[in-house]
Amino acid sequence: EVQLVESGGGLVHPGGSLRLSCAASGFTFGDTGMTWVRQAPGKGLEWVSSISTAGHTKTYVDAVKGRFTISRDNAKSTLYLQMNSLKPEDTAVYYCIKTWVDDTMSDYEIQRRLESNIYWGQGTQVTVSS
Repeated sequence: EVQLVESGGGLVHPGGSLRLSCAASGFTFGDTGMTWVRQAPGKGLEWVSSISTAGHTKTYVDAVKGRFTISRDNAKSTLYLQMNSLKPEDTAVYYCIKTWVDDTMSDYEIQRRLESNIYWGQGTQVTVSS
């Protein structure tokens, strides 16, 4: 059974930092591209960042480039998202999912990949507020 367990969220002031983790099980983690997505209140899914199987290729949505860093530890089957210089607009529930998104894909293809994913964890809430 595929399980994805996100953690590390919380309440932080603008400009602060958080490190999210996603513990994966039930599949061969090292063979799977992984992605972070987020959903803000009242909004749809938004792709945030993806990482290739060995971690050599990383892609980011423009809104987080230079502030967020995705990484993975295949020995621990864990995905990470280091978030620095957080802004109120980063407030959302963050999820990790089993898929790969390339930032050259069309918006339609990105949304199709996110919405067709069938394995979801409980997510972790990130709130950025003063």
